[in-house]
Amino acid sequence: MTATADVGVISYGVHLPAWRLNRKEIGRALGSGGGKGTRAVASFDEDTTSMGVEAARRALAGAPAEPRTLVFATAHPAYADKTNATTVHAALGLDRSVPAYDFAGAARSGVGALLAAADSAAAGRPALAVLSDIRTGLPGSAEERDGGDAAAAVQFGSGDDVVAALIGRGSASAEFLERWRIPGDSSSRIWEERFAEGSYKELAHDAVEAALKDAGLTLAEVDKVAVGGLHLRAVRAVARTLGRGATVVDDLAFAIGATGTAQPGVLLAAALDEAAAGETVLLVALGDGADALVFRTTEALPALRERRTGPSVARQAVAGWEVTYQKFLTWRGLLKREAPRRPDPDRPAGPPAYRNADWKFGLAGSRCTECDTRHLPAARVCINCKAVDRMVGDRVAEVPAVIATFQADLLAYTLNPPLIAAALNFEGGGRFIAEVTDADPAALKIGDAVEMTFRRLYSTADGVHNYFWKARPVQAADRAATAQTDEEN
Repeated sequence: MTATADVGVISYGVHLPAWRLNRKEIGRALGSGGGKGTRAVASFDEDTTSMGVEAARRALAGAPAEPRTLVFATAHPAYADKTNATTVHAALGLDRSVPAYDFAGAARSGVGALLAAADSAAAGRPALAVLSDIRTGLPGSAEERDGGDAAAAVQFGSGDDVVAALIGRGSASAEFLERWRIPGDSSSRIWEERFAEGSYKELAHDAVEAALKDAGLTLAEVDKVAVGGLHLRAVRAVARTLGRGATVVDDLAFAIGATGTAQPGVLLAAALDEAAAGETVLLVALGDGADALVFRTTEALPALRERRTGPSVARQAVAGWEVTYQKFLTWRGLLKREAPRRPDPDRPAGPPAYRNADWKFGLAGSRCTECDTRHLPAARVCINCKAVDRMVGDRVAEVPAVIATFQADLLAYTLNPPLIAAALNFEGGGRFIAEVTDADPAALKIGDAVEMTFRRLYSTADGVHNYFWKARPVQAADRAATAQTDEEN
């Protein structure tokens, strides 16, 4: 067997953006295209790196151990010629000894990252695979309509902590021009959709056959089947073939779209959200070939679900506030609109960002060892007892906070006016002013509970992304889902 039964998933998490584009809006704006359902849309202050951080935070919240390796996969990296995984590493506050690597270029890199993390775990190094993607197509294209934005994180380990053992794997690769994008282009080009469908069906057959043989199973012994990929015709055809005797996991294409690199992680998480102990899950990913992974859930799975934070994949999928098509195009940079008549943001400088990395990326202040006063950002002299250099680091990224006061500013620079700034009081002490995102200023009030989220402060300046932390209403996705359900009723 290629994979041993004591190696597998020990934790997982998914981040779906809070915004949804109704596909009918595309048709209304352009006179054609569109369709039914919605697609997930990354906010103006999100990119694949920031979304990856959010998914990883949810995975680590329920993890029994810290990862010793981090791999980050995306087909839409925020930086080229710079490791994006190091930003994720810094935002998670991981130890400097933990290596961080990128898997970038194509959607298939997501499965590659999962398998690399599994191999690392088999070698005795628990690994966190973070998969993230933003799918952008030209206005009116199938890619724009059918794509979706998401991130998932899956940590692999071994022993009693495993909730889904990786018991089989198989792959089949082929070279054919079905989807491509040259460096510098913002969207992919796609051959006629009927092309490659037959090839994908053959490749999926070979990969699944190899994975089941590796696991020592037959297809009839599989309980759940999850099939993902950007070629939707092939995905549906393969799902029909494999799902005759098993439960087919919803690929969520109708609700959030095909999420590319992130989709294998999203589908695996969705399956594990619903699986009972002792069930077998077959995950199939199509893209420049086919990959199949077979997992068997363990008795540890229910306990992990109980201690995890955040809504399930299904709950996030039905959540969301509607974004207009014009705003979607603006956020994507495809519609240039007049900016506020204020000076453009300055480019963040490298040296001060490096010196203050614990605060800028990890949101770590300091706490006085003499009087237990928290300082945000970190300080050498205690504001309360005046002790000098009696501080220890104090990360507040996961600490609950409430709004002490706030203001909505229509003149400040933002791609989603108004800009909401709030003074936050943290549980256990400490206050600082932060921007509030994914929120309706008319619905906010003093005393509202907020959580911290890793975002871009503003649009990129001179090629540099200014990452920092913002606040959002607690469980914004759940609140959006509740609002949407009430509206439908």
